[in-house]
This record gives sequence, C-alpha cells and structure tokens, in this order.
Amino acid sequence: MFGDIVKYDNPVLVSSNKDKFKGKTTPGKKNTLPPVDQKPGLTQTEDILNSIIPPREWTENGQLWVQYVSSTPATRLDVINLQEKLDQQLQQRQARETGICPVREQLYNFCFEELIRQVTINCAERGLLLLRIKDELIMRIAAYQTLYESAVAFGIRKALQTEQGKSEIEAHIGQLEGDVKDLERQVQEWKLKCEAIEKRENERREADAKKHKEEVAYLENYAKQLKQQLESFMVPGKKT
Repeated sequence: MFGDIVKYDNPVLVSSNKDKFKGKTTPGKKNTLPPVDQKPGLTQTEDILNSIIPPREWTENGQLWVQYVSSTPATRLDVINLQEKLDQQLQQRQARETGICPVREQLYNFCFEELIRQVTINCAERGLLLLRIKDELIMRIAAYQTLYESAVAFGIRKALQTEQGKSEIEAHIGQLEGDVKDLERQVQEWKLKCEAIEKRENERREADAKKHKEEVAYLENYAKQLKQQLESFMVPGKKT
C-alpha cells in the first residue's frame, strides 16, 4: 500500500462487539461506533504528529482498530530504506517520470509526510514549517493542474473552431471554383460567338469587295465601250 511509506505504530484495538451500546436502538437512527479515544499519555510531539498525520481507523469483523503514526526517531538507515521504498513503489506502480501523474504525486506526498514525521520528532516547529511548505506546494500544483486543464480545454475548443472554419473555407473554395468554371464556360461561349461574328463579317467584307470589284470592272468595260463608240462617231465627221 502507498501508506506503507509512512511509518506507523502497531494497530490498537479500540472497541469490539462486546463494547457496542446495549439496549434497543432508537428508530430512525443508525448504529454508530463509539468515538476513538485519544492515545493515553500523549506527549506534545505525539499530539503534533497526530495533528499533522491523523491516525488511521478501520473496522474489521465488527472491531474498530486505530493506528497512530510512529513517534520513534529515524536513523540514517531509515532514510535510506525510505528512499529505496519510494523507488520500489514508483517502479511497481509504473508511475510516469514526467508530466502529471497522480500515482507519482501520491507517492511523493507520502514520502514528504514521512520526512515531516522524522523532522517533527526532533523539532516540532521545523515539522510544522515543512507542513506549511507542503500545503503550499499542493495548492500550487493544484493551480498548475487547473491551468493545464484549462489550457487543454482551450486548445480543444480552438481546434474544433479551426476544424469548423476549415470546413466553411473549403465549402467557400468549392463554391468559388464552381463560379470560376461557370465563368470560364461563359467566356468560351462568348469567344465562340465572337469568332462566328468575325467570320461572318470577313465573309461579308470579302463578298462586298468582290461585288465592288465586279462593279468597277463592269463600269470600266462599259466606259471603254462608250469611248470606242464615241471615237467611231467622231472619226467620220473629221474626214468631211
């Protein structure tokens, strides 16, 4: 268990089935276990330890057990064992080394509590100061986590908006491409019409030029004939 990192005393039996309230239960009220008695002969250090790390309570086979945090001073070997136990728990629980990991956060929290326990036994004021630092770190991590979740939600919203805007832009592009194709078709139609008109105009001009040329040739030929007739009339008159 994660809590094994923090050192506790042996469990103490607080009450059993024989210690239950005698007599009939009051209708509408639930049967509750008696309150946990304070550990007899508590010293000031033990009292501070219990306020920092509350005792663990559980019920087993109708018996209420309580386990107080240990007030035994820690040795150098205890600190080494704590480090080994932390590394072992991190590996067993497959805690992530980076990023937000609830498992790693909980394990380090228990390790910090054990360090606070060890320090408090030697100096209660120092332990309380460490507890204050721990609470501040927890609040700061919670604020960072809230900020991270807010940033992730913001990113998701922006991604959805971008995807929606992308679809709208793609639809608009498709519409514009359709308009371009329609305009290109109209340009091609007008181009064919212009070519047909230009062809008819060229044919008409050629026909007019040919007709004009024929008329000029006819008139020249007619003028030549008239000139010959005029000359034939004028020749006899000169001889007389």
